Amino acid sequence: MSQDLGVITPQLLHVETPLNLTSGKVLPRYDLIYETYGELNADASNAILVCHALSGDHHVAGEDANGKIGWWNGYIGPGKPIDTNQFFVVCSNNLGGCSGSTGPASINPETNKVYGPDFPMVTCRDWVNSQNELRKHLGIDQWAALVGGSMGGMQVLQWAIDYPDKLRHALVIAAAPKLSAQNIAFNAVARSAIMSDPEFHEGRFIEKDSIPKQGLALARMLGHLTYLSDDMMGSKFGRELRQEELQYNYGPQFQVESYLSYQGEKFATKQNFDANTYLLMTKALDYFDPAAEFDHDLTKALAKATAKFLVVSFTTDWRFSPERSHEIVKALLDNDANVSYAEVESQHGHDAFLLPNEHYEGVFRAYMQKLTDELAVAPQDGEQE
Repeated sequence: MSQDLGVITPQLLHVETPLNLTSGKVLPRYDLIYETYGELNADASNAILVCHALSGDHHVAGEDANGKIGWWNGYIGPGKPIDTNQFFVVCSNNLGGCSGSTGPASINPETNKVYGPDFPMVTCRDWVNSQNELRKHLGIDQWAALVGGSMGGMQVLQWAIDYPDKLRHALVIAAAPKLSAQNIAFNAVARSAIMSDPEFHEGRFIEKDSIPKQGLALARMLGHLTYLSDDMMGSKFGRELRQEELQYNYGPQFQVESYLSYQGEKFATKQNFDANTYLLMTKALDYFDPAAEFDHDLTKALAKATAKFLVVSFTTDWRFSPERSHEIVKALLDNDANVSYAEVESQHGHDAFLLPNEHYEGVFRAYMQKLTDELAVAPQDGEQE
């Protein structure tokens, strides 16, 4: 029987080891905020790292101090697909984020002012390298699994490439080996909306005591639009009007317009997502292309990966379509990797990886049971293999 985790208290790791970034810049020190669920076993063999997507953070399950439920609470907890009775689950806010890890809204120790636009560009590889410091801090030699959807799935791929001996399983959900030109274009428009807001102040809006709410809201509206499928929007809203008759003006008159306005407003105000972090995260997505270092050959890029893989896609996800997951699966099979693949029927578009789905949950549970079985037969401390 599944249960919720209750109130979770986040923890903070302060790293004094300088982080050499892909851009050539160096972060002399940084903080990572993270949460853990379940208990680490005696030989630290049951640890799972969850990597979050663009607007996600470290609060993946349970409640925070304000009663907010974690963004993947339906899948993590006692008796849930990632069963915290069996596994020790970790999730950190990415470097450059705005939920407690060092990012653009943090104080720059060199100036004693907010970093703002001076925060260096970070990449998926930089996130993985910082997460590896968290692994060492927690005393985990090897993750039982890494799990991530969307941008999180890209981090899982990067882990499998850069630290192949540090994970046994890789669960890549609703992801892609690189962004398409269309996806890069969506990100460019979102950034343009933020940067053209008069309250953006060239990224120094915190110093000016302002927030580029309109730009952030527009960016979120565009993003949210791409996360849903046409069928989903049609079934949810159709052409339903807010009032009984057309008003013949430029205000929102259809329910779908009100919905997107609400999502944008909530993101820019209640969620208070940092605008510079949004720019930073979308750029990191644009830059992600691990095959570029291997003559643009994804098979070569994944040649050193030793993890067993589960790759999941969703039929109506047009942002990261099933065909993009097929590319990952093919590259893994070219390397004779152990890979399972599921294409899940869903009308929810890209957001499907976050939502309840009987087939999806069944696939997830079955794969996680394999990990549980592995733990059951693994030699315990003091036993000989």
